[in-house]
Amino acid sequence: MRIVICGAGIAGLTLANQLAANHDVTIVEKAPGPRPHGYMIDFFGPGYDVAEKMDLLPALRKTGYQVSEAAYVDENGRRRAGLPFDVFAKAVDGKLVSIMRPDLETVLRERLSVDLRFGTTVSHINNASDNVTVTLSDGTAIVADPLVGADGIHSTVRTLTFGNDDYLRYLGFHTAAYVFDNPAVHVQVGDRFCLTDTVGKQFGFYALRDGRVAAFAVHRTEDPTLPKDPSAAVRSVYADLGWVVPQALEACPDAKNVYYDQVAQTVMPEWSRGRVVLIGDACHAVSLLAGQGASLGMAGAFILAVQLDKTPLPEALTSYEKLWRPVVEEKQQVARNGARRFLPASENHLRIRRAAMRLARVPGFSRYLAGTIAGKTTAVINQL
Repeated sequence: MRIVICGAGIAGLTLANQLAANHDVTIVEKAPGPRPHGYMIDFFGPGYDVAEKMDLLPALRKTGYQVSEAAYVDENGRRRAGLPFDVFAKAVDGKLVSIMRPDLETVLRERLSVDLRFGTTVSHINNASDNVTVTLSDGTAIVADPLVGADGIHSTVRTLTFGNDDYLRYLGFHTAAYVFDNPAVHVQVGDRFCLTDTVGKQFGFYALRDGRVAAFAVHRTEDPTLPKDPSAAVRSVYADLGWVVPQALEACPDAKNVYYDQVAQTVMPEWSRGRVVLIGDACHAVSLLAGQGASLGMAGAFILAVQLDKTPLPEALTSYEKLWRPVVEEKQQVARNGARRFLPASENHLRIRRAAMRLARVPGFSRYLAGTIAGKTTAVINQL
């Protein structure tokens, strides 16, 4: 088959790697090159199973980080609560890697042997019964068997195929991430994931091996509208936080080097129409509250690849959605349920989170806590 994939993120790269041996695959990506922006992710769940099947774990572990704990600190940097990473790792049977999202994409891209076109996206789709003609932003056209939209939560392929209906469920948060240089902050963070123990807004930090610091921020807001200047918005919203946040805000780069978006989920009644199908955040974003977007993106792409390899096209798209939709819908529900835990809205919720962290080493409670964070386990990848 001739397959066009729009989006060279984690889901798109995974799908291309799985299909390259038996199909003619082209990836188009609107970014001019590999995206350097992103944040640290704790990679576990079904995507970990996929990485194991793809023999990616050695590279992921080499690129990943050893994190001692998620530590919540007050305005003076004093530890108020924490969750040791070894406790969470044991609760997921050791299947956990902490890795920067761009590094995961690099590992996938380095194995790629398909036509990858940066600076190009889909501008028009003719979704016929026997093929799909994909017109690209450079004026060229490709006649494909399926077109796969792997172009994220603000998917162009989704809009062109399903219309402008609002498929995003806004969860009441904005988030930002960037990387900056500050040796003093790097030392204070050490091998921990440090977060401010605050209400309504929160800053988090990872120390990277190149001496830089990865910053992650999230705050509550009823307005989903994104600011015109993300960098200025970050400096303004978080200006009243203490500890090392002032140094991080001073080092905040210009808008083009800051990742900034609303926290939302993608909820759709169907994931395919004709010969166009969506994967990853384009059809089932769980949001950062679930912490498994990359994992679920890889797993969904793997399932679609298996179906395309063994089943005629219409049935393949139906089987993919039937297998995968129940899993991601459960993760989306877990994320919605965990919103208060993820970022407390009151001092009372903050105290409840601290108490839960203190119970983390109680036998049996760590698995319960992991379950509230990660949701149910699924064997769908290994069953395939």
